Amino acid sequence: MTGTVTLGFVIFPGFPMACLTSAIEPLRAANEIAGRAAFTWRVLSETSAPVTSSAGVVFAPDDTLENAQNLDYIFLTSSPTGTFQTPGKAQAILQRHLRAGKTIGGFSGGIFPLARTGLMKGHPTSVHWCYDTAFCTEFPELKPVQTVICKGEQRLTASGAAAVFDLMLGLIETQLSAEIMTEVACWFQHPFVRTGEVTQKTPSLTTADTTDSMPKQITKAIQMFAEHIEDPVQIKDVAAAVNMSTRSLERSFRRATGESPLKYYRLLRLKQARQLVLYSSDTITEIAYSVGYSSTSPMLNHYKEVYGVSPQDDRKNRNSFRVTDGSCLPSV
Repeated sequence: MTGTVTLGFVIFPGFPMACLTSAIEPLRAANEIAGRAAFTWRVLSETSAPVTSSAGVVFAPDDTLENAQNLDYIFLTSSPTGTFQTPGKAQAILQRHLRAGKTIGGFSGGIFPLARTGLMKGHPTSVHWCYDTAFCTEFPELKPVQTVICKGEQRLTASGAAAVFDLMLGLIETQLSAEIMTEVACWFQHPFVRTGEVTQKTPSLTTADTTDSMPKQITKAIQMFAEHIEDPVQIKDVAAAVNMSTRSLERSFRRATGESPLKYYRLLRLKQARQLVLYSSDTITEIAYSVGYSSTSPMLNHYKEVYGVSPQDDRKNRNSFRVTDGSCLPSV
C-alpha cells in the first residue's frame, strides 16, 4: 500500500500507559525502517487537559477528539471505569468516522467506554479475561470473544498491551510488508507474532502455571467451574463430567493446583466477585448472589480472608494500589 495511515489514540484518566506505548513504538520503528512516514498518530482526549495514566505518568494530548481530522483509525484506551463527559457528542464523532468508512476500536479497558457509545452492538469484541465478568454484567447483549485480538467490520479490539503490539504489527504488514513487520518485531525482541485466532492465556489462581498447561481433565474441570459461577455445581458432578471419580479428581486437582477443587472453585468465584466490586456499580448483595452465594455474609468473610480487605473498602480504594494480592488491578 502507499500513502500514510493516521491513527488517533483517545486516552482517558487512568488509562494503561503500556497500551499506548505498545501502539506507538512499533509504528515509529516501522517508519524508521521504511525510511518514510508510513504511519502518523495523534494522542487525543475529550478535553485539552493533561491526562494521568494508571502508572501516574501525565500525558499532554496533541488535540481533542472533536478537533481531530482525517483519521483512519480511532482507538480508545482506558480503565474499565472510563466514560465520556459528553457521551452524545463522542458518539456522533465516532459515527461520522464510521460513515466515512474508517475504523474504531478499543484497547484493554477502552472497550468499556466504546461499548457505552452503543457502537459495538452486534460486533464481536476482545475483552481481557480480567474484565470479562464486569463486561458481561454491564453489556449482556454483547458477546466477548476469548481471543487476544478481534477484527470485525470497521472494529478492532485488543485485550491488552501485548495484543496491541501484535495488532500494530498486523497493520505494518498490511501497509508496508511482511519483511518490515518481522524486522520491527525483532527490534523489540517480540518473538511470537499472534493473530486474532490466538486464545488469551489465563493464570492459574494458585500456581505459576497457566490453565491451558494443566492436564486436560483439570483444565476441563476449571472450565466447568467457570461456566457455573452463579449456579454452583457439585464437585461429584464435575468429576463425572471429566470421567474421574471424586477421589481421583481431588488428588489430581491438588497435584496440579496445590488446592482442593472446592477451594479452587471458591477462589474462582471470588475472583469474579472482585471484578464486579472493582468495575461495576452492583451492590455487594447483588454481587454475592451473582457468584453463587445464597447470602452476603459468607462472601464477605471469604473475600476478606483472600484479599485482606472488605469488598466495600476494596471498591473505595480501587485506584490506590494498596491491595497487592496479584489479582486484577485497574488497568492492564
